[in-house]
Amino acid sequence: MSSDLRPLANKRILLGVTGGIAAYKSADLARRLRDAGAEVRVVMTRAATEFITPLTMQAVSGNPVHLHLLDPQTEAGMGHIELARWADAVLVAPASAGFMAKVAHGLADDLLGALCLATAAPLALAPAMNRLMWSNPATQDNRRVLESRGVRLFGPAEGEQACGEVGPGRMLEPHALVEMTAGLFAGGCLSGLNIVITAGPTREAIDPVRFISNRSSGKMGYAIAVAAQEAGATVTLISGPVVLPVPPRLKRVNVESAVQMYEAVLANVRDCDIFIGAAAVADYHPVSRAAHKIKKGQNEMTLVLERSPDILASVAALPEAPYTVGFAAETENLEVHARAKLAAKDVDMVAANWVGGPDTGFESDENALLLIWEGGGAELPCAPKDRLARELIAVIAERYHAKNKAQTS
Repeated sequence: MSSDLRPLANKRILLGVTGGIAAYKSADLARRLRDAGAEVRVVMTRAATEFITPLTMQAVSGNPVHLHLLDPQTEAGMGHIELARWADAVLVAPASAGFMAKVAHGLADDLLGALCLATAAPLALAPAMNRLMWSNPATQDNRRVLESRGVRLFGPAEGEQACGEVGPGRMLEPHALVEMTAGLFAGGCLSGLNIVITAGPTREAIDPVRFISNRSSGKMGYAIAVAAQEAGATVTLISGPVVLPVPPRLKRVNVESAVQMYEAVLANVRDCDIFIGAAAVADYHPVSRAAHKIKKGQNEMTLVLERSPDILASVAALPEAPYTVGFAAETENLEVHARAKLAAKDVDMVAANWVGGPDTGFESDENALLLIWEGGGAELPCAPKDRLARELIAVIAERYHAKNKAQTS
């Protein structure tokens, strides 16, 4: 791979490592950062050295590891100032609950804490801790303080933890952290723009306990919302019922039915620049909803349905419509149906994907997209949905700016 094509080519990444079992992943992270083109220097807290040795981190980073706040080997003994000036970005992975508290309250009693205060570079923390420590109100208060000051939080993920419990608190995997670090230098292709995104399924009530829905998990729409934020946009996420955590720093509007989503979109879309309809909205909903649970009776029951409002076509038909992107989830004739939707809805772009298979679509963590617009298109091959979302946002930004340039020229 040519060095100028690597996502972190010529970038200087200062990797901080704090005390926690997830520190074993930091060696792999340092190696992957270098593979992505970055020059890596490592700062470890004293607690971190109890989990992984400085010699290991020196070997994988290719540079001496820094441990002490007042280092006689550095200029004037002020290693934190030198490192703070050197870094293009500071990534602390893992970031323990204690270290989050330290940064939130401006404590500088060790090298890593001091350089986090001294640097003007972007600062990102990858939290790693027990699920109860993460959900503790003190930690959540610190999270909000950090985010309000512009500190990026990468994660945490959910899953099985070293303590044997299951829940949020796992450090993100190294490959994901490399991608998110690269996103710090994305250049803000959507900077200053307002984007409305729909995500997830809708639920169409039959009675108080039953509903019609679909298999959409919301993962793709939520990944697009995060990617749009990374690109500098202000994001409003209109979400059907999902079990995903709320991405920080965006406005989320929760809805249940297709009608509710339609109303929420129209209430928010008029001031936006780009609309991305990634939700799997029910095409039909019951004409009436039973007031009480329907009891089992006859062998057959007739359910009368009527068309739901067409959100995508309604947005595209607005007098000053935003750049409008629709999704098409198909089980056959992908390109044919995508082109038909582009014409029928009069939208700017359709992102089409296969569903119904075991490896892509609604419930998978990976997906692939066929993008169609008037006079062109692109294929985004199968990839994790967070990476695919960044690629999609890059294409949308390019097409949006090209359309605006054409309209003003």
